[in-house]
Amino acid sequence: MTTSPNIHQAVNHLFRQASGKMVAVLVKIFGAENYTLVEDVVQDALLSGLETWKLNGIPDNPEAWLFRVARNKAIDIIRRKKHQYNIDFSSPEQLSPSTEYTLASTFDQYWQDQAIRDDFLGMMFACCHPDISPENQVTFILKSLCGFSTREVARAFLTSEDTISKRLYRTKEFFRTNDIRPVIPPPAQLSGRLDAVLNSLYLLFNEGYSATQHEQLVREDIIAQAIYLCQSLLDHEHTRQPRTSALMALFCFHAARIHSRLQSDGTIIPLSQQDRRQWDKALIASGNEWLNKAASGTALSPFHLEAAIAYEHCIAPGYAATNWKMILAYYDALLQLTKDPVILLNRSVALLEYAGAPAALQSLEVVQSHRQLNRYYLYHAVLGEIYKRMNEKDKAVASFEQARQLTTAQQEQQFLTAKIADT
Repeated sequence: MTTSPNIHQAVNHLFRQASGKMVAVLVKIFGAENYTLVEDVVQDALLSGLETWKLNGIPDNPEAWLFRVARNKAIDIIRRKKHQYNIDFSSPEQLSPSTEYTLASTFDQYWQDQAIRDDFLGMMFACCHPDISPENQVTFILKSLCGFSTREVARAFLTSEDTISKRLYRTKEFFRTNDIRPVIPPPAQLSGRLDAVLNSLYLLFNEGYSATQHEQLVREDIIAQAIYLCQSLLDHEHTRQPRTSALMALFCFHAARIHSRLQSDGTIIPLSQQDRRQWDKALIASGNEWLNKAASGTALSPFHLEAAIAYEHCIAPGYAATNWKMILAYYDALLQLTKDPVILLNRSVALLEYAGAPAALQSLEVVQSHRQLNRYYLYHAVLGEIYKRMNEKDKAVASFEQARQLTTAQQEQQFLTAKIADT
């Protein structure tokens, strides 16, 4: 056993990795109609880990420890309460524990490494069933398989926690009433569901890049998980598509810069002041390789264009030498594919550098009516920077203060406090 000086941080990291896998396997065992039971077993396993590890330290293989606890709890339920939960083992995807003698050995087959990986990927695509709305698909993946809190998912969607709770309830009901199983779809159906899976990984990475409920603004563990899941899609012949490669390129370009984003005390370093010598050249090269592979197809996805924007930042020798004209062109092309107000906001930042504050302010007027952005701290932070460059100090301070009130991340609040003091 090993002990940890910060048990909560370690446990959060481990739980995020293990909980989704346990959900996928347990849905395979108990069926989607018993999804609440699945959540209870996972929660019991996590609580057991929390209580035991506080006393004995974290085991050498904590994920296997949690899987063993979940396996034993599932066996206990089958032995003592299977009629209470009306568990049906007639599905061809399930292993039928026919006798007490073979129960434990049969259940071991569920928890083999390859079986867990297949069920996890299958569960991701089950969440992307075509009769589930796209927003509910991504919400459910983030919550059930990626370990997001309801609050984190709400921030990713720029919406309220109540809205997310309702989405989760509707999706659970759909799983229950339609007996959705964690099975990888056949090739003819799989491609159409890939976008929702890629979007979920995109949001997962973003949460790691700028965390909501953690003392660290950058969560390298979450970033690594998003990259790992994307790699798992690239390893599957039917999901190894140009848009998947484009998303991996985007991940690599952003991940390459994470160690230059914060000072040693956690203070945010804006892109214009980052030490580019700290950027991971190997990751940038890897991102370039994935971007080249993404160019093999004829379809253009938002991930292609976002990766191209990130590439321009990575190859610029300095902030002043950034090719803002090319970045603006990519944003214009991106807006032909999506009307996401956040894209308009990001375009305004590029326009601020390329054409100046008045042009950027004019572009922001297009998105001022979006209620989502009014709850987004970066909108007000960008507005504050525009007003600051226009020497409208009162408006700049008011915007920075509004942004500070809307973010819960301590580092972001400190950064905005400094911006106010410097205005």
